[in-house]
Amino acid sequence: MTHWLRNLFPKLLPVLFAALLCVGCTARKIDSVAANPWEVINLPTEQTMLDVTLVGKGPHGWMVGKGATILETTDGGKTWADKSLDLGDSPYNLESVSFSGKEGWIVGKPAILLHTTDEGKTWSEIPLSNQLPGDPRLIVALGSQQAEMMTDLGAIYRTTDGGRNWKAMVQESIGVVRNVSRSSSGKYVSVSSRGSYYSTWTPGDEAWQQHNRNSSRRLQNMGFGPDDRLWSLARGGQVQFSSPTDVETWAATTSPELRNSLGLLDLAYRNDQELWITGGSGDLLASYDGGKTWQKDRAVGDVPSNFYRILFFGQDQGFVLGQNGVILRYDTAKLNTAAPAAS
Repeated sequence: MTHWLRNLFPKLLPVLFAALLCVGCTARKIDSVAANPWEVINLPTEQTMLDVTLVGKGPHGWMVGKGATILETTDGGKTWADKSLDLGDSPYNLESVSFSGKEGWIVGKPAILLHTTDEGKTWSEIPLSNQLPGDPRLIVALGSQQAEMMTDLGAIYRTTDGGRNWKAMVQESIGVVRNVSRSSSGKYVSVSSRGSYYSTWTPGDEAWQQHNRNSSRRLQNMGFGPDDRLWSLARGGQVQFSSPTDVETWAATTSPELRNSLGLLDLAYRNDQELWITGGSGDLLASYDGGKTWQKDRAVGDVPSNFYRILFFGQDQGFVLGQNGVILRYDTAKLNTAAPAAS
């Protein structure tokens, strides 16, 4: 009997392995969203766009990206016009744009800072010090003549006089960051360039606080939810949420779906309970219960792009930024007209 089992086992092993794979795929297949609220927007460029913002509650807005590209919308993002400036021969990547009232800021690399006080009718370039640690990565408009800027080495500066002078908010930088996010309360979280750890900064701190990642998988991206709790995306499509009061206390890891080649890349809240995640190969996932369960928007799966960023401006306005000029716009009207998607 033992000899018979020993001869049979090698023949059964491939069958058992295939069965396990099949069971795993079935268990991890997720339902489709009832209706697709996203529409593809045609842009007057094929450059990859890196950031977008609306002035106030819209419909006026601005988008910036690679190749020193600047686009403007006056209809809430349905159409965009090229408003790129003559910035010389440097191949600028414009990384971030932000407005407070009519006053706006744009930053990029190689180091550049643009400023407007008339809602973008005219822009002026503000010189930056050659001693600036790193290139500007993020700019946040805070009010009249006020803004906060962070570089890709973790240096944070604030101006209260329209960019003529800047005050350092941290004593030293933290090294090259993969990405960075700022909460509405002024907190920051950044992921190290290799995704091996994350760092946090709270207004009043003299330095960044470094934290070990909570998983064996390297970090892909991190950001803040509405209550300042952290969300985390790790390699292999893993999602986690922290405690609202402790950035080192995390809920269990979840994996919404089978991983794709690039995994999950960004997350944004539409409201307290509705979350969206973007990923490679047209991946777009939604949760309507605060991240407990997930559904897939398969209607955009054939869009030929990786979705790098997602941003919401209130409940009715949002954008997904993809590569090579691919943009999706959130359209609530589509929720009332689209047929339910097949699961």
